[in-house]
Amino acid sequence: MAEPRSATRRTDDAAPSAGTAEQIARLRLIRSENVGPVTFRQLVARFGSGRAALDALPDLARRGGRSSLRIATAAQAEAELAAVERFGGRFLFWGLAPYPRLLAEIDDAPPVVATRGRLALLDRPAVAMVGARNASAAAIRFARGMAADLAAAGVVVVSGLARGIDAAVHVGALDGGTIGVIAGGLDVVYPPENAELHRHLFEQGLVVAEQPLGTEPQARHFPRRNRIISGLSLGVVVVEAVTRSGSLITARLAGEQGRDVMAVPGSPLDPRAQGCNQLIRDGATLVQSAADVLEAIGPIGGRAAMPANRFFEEPVALDADDAERAAVLGRLSPVPVPVDELVRQTGLPPAIVQTALLELEIAGRLVRHAGGRVALSH
Repeated sequence: MAEPRSATRRTDDAAPSAGTAEQIARLRLIRSENVGPVTFRQLVARFGSGRAALDALPDLARRGGRSSLRIATAAQAEAELAAVERFGGRFLFWGLAPYPRLLAEIDDAPPVVATRGRLALLDRPAVAMVGARNASAAAIRFARGMAADLAAAGVVVVSGLARGIDAAVHVGALDGGTIGVIAGGLDVVYPPENAELHRHLFEQGLVVAEQPLGTEPQARHFPRRNRIISGLSLGVVVVEAVTRSGSLITARLAGEQGRDVMAVPGSPLDPRAQGCNQLIRDGATLVQSAADVLEAIGPIGGRAAMPANRFFEEPVALDADDAERAAVLGRLSPVPVPVDELVRQTGLPPAIVQTALLELEIAGRLVRHAGGRVALSH
């Protein structure tokens, strides 16, 4: 269900402006074939700008074994930028202010996100709260109260605008500050029953989307959304979750990103509490109040106050010759392997290995997996 396109009143703090040449180039880059978040980051780091990276794509694809590549046009990027502005939103680009500082630190940070609402919320410390869609009445009440208390303490509460715990969290924190990260396009409401809450976040909070306008959420989009929820936050609180759930995926991603992982304990007789109890058994911090959460994340001015645009820098890249490229390719298979292992086995400089992998990925011959692993595409 999509919000009517007539709802175009701007609600973000700073009115967006027409895209600059570099913004257009970066949007073209991420919309081009075989360019994902990690590849985007490496390309911009190596070539210094989106424009230069775009110019290099055909040659990189050729070196990787492909003669042609679909590259998004300037007209397509300009049309997408204009559509987001007409909807009342604004694009934020990795490496360019005002992209969220904590999110920029994660290895697979989204190169571009569409936003609508109060951008100033991105400058405040944030904590994510997630949990079951079919949550118990007690858990929903608890989550709503904890979110309200955190917001009252000056912490922005981040969640996924899903039914159940997510919706309760946004309602509780709405007056103090909340961010909803969605799996589809900025203009797509999912689930439909959250349409009114979605509109409230446009007005009082902030909505963030990685997918283009009009994109209906699909199963593969939700783990990608979850990495943004945890990436925006100092820590993640799981309120209620079964052992195999999206909430535990968010908790795992938070741990991989170096964020605090917290969980609310529940009855061992309730399957919806088993995920939280498992997290606590495995080392997550047990929390039962907003005060516990604030104690766990420490002074809220700490990590949130890092200098703007503190972005990860790749080592200086070197060109790989045919023999070096063949050495890397010869050690790849459909089974994912850590990049560090390729460096050890080939004996090549890390920059050479990364360059060879970049060429193979742009050519469509390589797939990147979680944990810095790579494999040949099937």
